[in-house]
Formats: sequence, structure tokens, C-alpha cells
Amino acid sequence: MGFISEFKEFALKGNVMDMAVGVIIGGAFGKIVSSLVDDIIMPLVGQLLGNADFTNLYIPLSDKITDGLSLEKARELGSVFAYGQFCQNIIDFLIVALCIFLMVKGMNKLKKKKEEEPAPAPEPSNEEKLLGEIRDLLKNK
Repeated sequence: MGFISEFKEFALKGNVMDMAVGVIIGGAFGKIVSSLVDDIIMPLVGQLLGNADFTNLYIPLSDKITDGLSLEKARELGSVFAYGQFCQNIIDFLIVALCIFLMVKGMNKLKKKKEEEPAPAPEPSNEEKLLGEIRDLLKNK
């Protein structure tokens, strides 16, 4: 089997296509979660903490950096310990993890319900039908 035919067989398998769809949807979902955290959750948390902008929270590690500078300008002047963006990334991760957990839990619940449904009784074979008729005839005698 040639390299191209092996690759074609691999690429066209259902699992690979499912994975590709999952990666694409996951990327789009990641953008939605990032927007949720950056544009909705963190401004509310920042407001509760006294108008704190989490993206600009840092600890200066250089004497050249003065208070009140944005993170961008502080980085230009020297090293900073930028923990605000890290906090946002942790919140992003927790939201994604929670959504995935809820999705997997829901899928498992649906799968369990499907497994609990009784399978329809199989159609009896001709031999079973014949034996049933013989049994009924013997009962009637």
C-alpha cells in the first residue's frame, strides 16, 4: 500500500473527521469563552474590587517602573510580574472545563437512558413458531 493511499484511508476515517469538527468547534467555543471572561465577567469582578482592570494588574520587578503605568508601558521599562492576565486565563480555563464537564455529563445521561430502554423482542424463527403451534395443539387435546 502506497503512502498516498494510506494517508487517504487515515484522513477519511470517521474518527479523524469527527476530531476535525471537534477542533473547529472547540476553537470557536474558546473565543466565546474568552469574550465572556474578558468582556463580561472580569469587568464585573473588577467593578466589585474597586474598578480594578485585571489586564493591567502587575508587580514591578524593576526600579524604573512607577505606579499607575499600564502593563504595556511597564513592560517597556523593565520586568513585571503580570498576574492579572494569568487570573483571566485561569477563569477562562475553569469556565471551559465546567462547560465540558456539563456536556460530558449530559451525554452520559442520554447514553444511559438509551441503554435502559428495552430492546424490542426479536421476531421468532420459523422453528419457534412451529413449536408454538405444536404446543398449542397439545394443550387443546
